[in-house]
Amino acid sequence: MLHCPYCHGWEVRDQALGILGTGPMAVHGALLFRQWSADVVLFQHTAPALSQEQAEQLAARGITVIEGEVSALEVHDDRLTGVRLRSGKVIPRQAIAVSPRFAARVKVLSTLELGTTDLEIGGSVLGNSVPADANGATIVPGVWVAGNVSDPFASVITAAAAGLKAGAAINADLITEDTAHAVAALRARR
Repeated sequence: MLHCPYCHGWEVRDQALGILGTGPMAVHGALLFRQWSADVVLFQHTAPALSQEQAEQLAARGITVIEGEVSALEVHDDRLTGVRLRSGKVIPRQAIAVSPRFAARVKVLSTLELGTTDLEIGGSVLGNSVPADANGATIVPGVWVAGNVSDPFASVITAAAAGLKAGAAINADLITEDTAHAVAALRARR
């Protein structure tokens, strides 16, 4: 099961690919994975009905749309061999992609009264994240976030860089606080 053509596209290039339509980004996903293979099928599954424009885009790129819900994946010798529809029909596929729902794990942050905001793209909610500034500072003083909790689309390298940036901001904040205490102590001795 794949979710990102940038992370997993090379490994499935030129294979028979399926996109499991579960939401409004299904067409976008199919068009993205079409870069990696000429054999892409969009399983409509539970995705919203296609607009005329979307249907035309898919047709222009040679992406077949399969109506009906998917009931199972067919696997043989630990390899995907097809996608079974509720009708019983099996469509041969070597890999399948599905759009994830991005949900920030914020249980520990909820004790700090730090909430999330919906991650919305094209009028559809795809998940949530914790709002923060460019350095990771949240609305709660002294609390920073980084990585996928604040940017659900962050890859590993981006999330690590955000952690480094937040760490530097935290360090700068601590230095400012330590310096303020040192200045107050110096003034008190004078």
